[in-house]
Amino acid sequence: MTDTPSHDHGETIDDDRRNFIHIATGAAAFGGAAMFAWAAVDQWNPAADTKAASALDVDVSKIPLGGEIRVLIGGKPFFVRHRTAAEIAAADSVNVATLRDPQTDDERLRPKGDGSLNPAILVTSGSCTHLGCVPVGPAQGNTGDFGGWYCPCHGSHYDTSGRIRKGPAPTNLPVPDYKYVSDSVINISL
Repeated sequence: MTDTPSHDHGETIDDDRRNFIHIATGAAAFGGAAMFAWAAVDQWNPAADTKAASALDVDVSKIPLGGEIRVLIGGKPFFVRHRTAAEIAAADSVNVATLRDPQTDDERLRPKGDGSLNPAILVTSGSCTHLGCVPVGPAQGNTGDFGGWYCPCHGSHYDTSGRIRKGPAPTNLPVPDYKYVSDSVINISL
């Protein structure tokens, strides 16, 4: 018969202590790895100055009727156009079914604080949807074949609602997020 070694009370305490040390070390390592991972991912977020540059308040009362201003937000161009009654009527009269990227003029506008639309003010991206060029418009004296914007690089023509009507551009000029802060000021954000 063989004798089995007996465990005394001291060895049980050593086993418990060893298990505790292993668990505590593993938890500390996991916590350190999690903190490192969070810091590594968090550094991908935009800096505070970039976030601040991703929105802009524009006083639309200073834009002359039939004119536009161009603004940069986060390094990207945007057009803010004060359309005439004739430009609004031209945009409304288009048969949407004939458009490459069908959208009504009202679908391209944002509601004011009271929920009504202001058809006189149109805000669009200032980058052609073909290759990202910046189209010319009334501020440069060329509104293309449809009274809106014209991209001379490859010949894309946009109407007074920023919808593609002719040329290689596949989609309309995108409308950014913007809201009316007051009757005369809009906030455009990326």
